[in-house]
Amino acid sequence: MPGLTYDDVGATRPAEDPWLSRPAGYRSFERTVALGAAPWETVSEAVMQWQVKRRSGFTVLPAARATEGAHYLLTAHIGPLRIREPVRVVAVVDRPDRRGFAYGTEHGHPVSGEEAFIAHRTPDGRVWLTLRSLTRPAQGAWGWAFPVLLLAQRAYRRRYLRALRQDPSPKSAP
Repeated sequence: MPGLTYDDVGATRPAEDPWLSRPAGYRSFERTVALGAAPWETVSEAVMQWQVKRRSGFTVLPAARATEGAHYLLTAHIGPLRIREPVRVVAVVDRPDRRGFAYGTEHGHPVSGEEAFIAHRTPDGRVWLTLRSLTRPAQGAWGWAFPVLLLAQRAYRRRYLRALRQDPSPKSAP
């Protein structure tokens, strides 16, 4: 089995709010957007079904709910290019007011680090989506492309944060 490409496994801490402990040596990112009065069960299940990634232009295989310890292959579709990103889910949170997961990069991924998608709701019923990531250059062939990958990452983050704003209901997997 391919191994993770970083040592700080679980460092995006999807179960915690706020995110207080961020390891050194990574570019860290956190952003939260309001999803308004979207139905909690619909939004949180969409997060667990990888809809944030799928609606942002990725294929996710297997087409299964995020499960801790499971391996997935994410494929970014950029015009005619297909960029394969092997990952493993390293943490899952599933509470009545907070649901999400973090995945870590495996060998062959263009960057090294971790990303988390977290749905949460406040006592007033409002639903939120939080994106967290820790990124550094990958070892090997992708290392040279890190500056370009950071630009792509910025563009994808904008897509992620918009992915569930319209219709958060889980769609069938591609």
